[in-house]
Amino acid sequence: MQSNRRQFIKTLVAGGVALSFPFNLKGVDYSDHPLTILHTNDVHSHLDPFDANHPKFPNMGGFARRATLIEKLRNKNKHVLLLDAGDIFQGTPYFNFFGGKPELEFMSQMKYDASTIGNHEFDNGMEHLAQQLQYANFPFICTNYDFKGTIMEGKTTPWKIIEKGPYRIGIIGIGIDPSGLVSPANHEGMKWLDPVKTGEETALFLKKEQECNLVIALSHLGLTPTAERKDSDRKLAAETSSIDLIIGGHSHTFMEKPELIQNKKGKTAAINQVGWAGVILGQINYTLKKGEPQFMAVQHILR
Repeated sequence: MQSNRRQFIKTLVAGGVALSFPFNLKGVDYSDHPLTILHTNDVHSHLDPFDANHPKFPNMGGFARRATLIEKLRNKNKHVLLLDAGDIFQGTPYFNFFGGKPELEFMSQMKYDASTIGNHEFDNGMEHLAQQLQYANFPFICTNYDFKGTIMEGKTTPWKIIEKGPYRIGIIGIGIDPSGLVSPANHEGMKWLDPVKTGEETALFLKKEQECNLVIALSHLGLTPTAERKDSDRKLAAETSSIDLIIGGHSHTFMEKPELIQNKKGKTAAINQVGWAGVILGQINYTLKKGEPQFMAVQHILR
């Protein structure tokens, strides 16, 4: 395992794969308009790089390095999305002292397009979370968290559409069941909805009624099911038919390349996740070649 990790840290991962996404071409040559999706997950308040003597991630990560790389990639690529899959909070003294404010302010300065909420965003309760969201100038998307009647009502949105060149991108946010992970008092009044059912209904709405040609799920379910929790990114991909790409979180999985899963209609959905602590910035490039959607994924090591 250690040798595999070293090999992963040493390399940039890239692979081109055809996916059956329902793009509406309308005469557009998409090869001239690639879409670049940059993404993070489970940063856990790691504003600074790890120490040089850290056993796993020596001198890796940090918001400043990520911001510099994002700026370079934006200058290099025309259509760029920047997304996060949750657990922005908790993990260093920065959160203990400042409650998440610097994380959200820095992400706002980096011009994140959207994020979803992870279980650790609830660590100080919903009132605290609602207060901290004032520091984010990007939307938090929560499709299967129903905050009606709570202090969080109106602080999130169930879906978001972002247009980048010829791409009309629908984004949903899928949260993990907080039971057993979050103190009941910290999510009291919030209703957790079935992620597969709610995710599919919303993704189908975005494709059919809102005419999105790509639907991305920001998921904090974790890559694989466990004995305690049956929901996962793999289940979400396999049991839906309208989600094209899942940007995952929660399980802290360092994926060397996106995993391709056959969905309910026999087409391909992709899952990617970039570990934790912000040591990697994920990048997925979408385009069309000979009428078929393609993607190439790169995991940028921040050191």
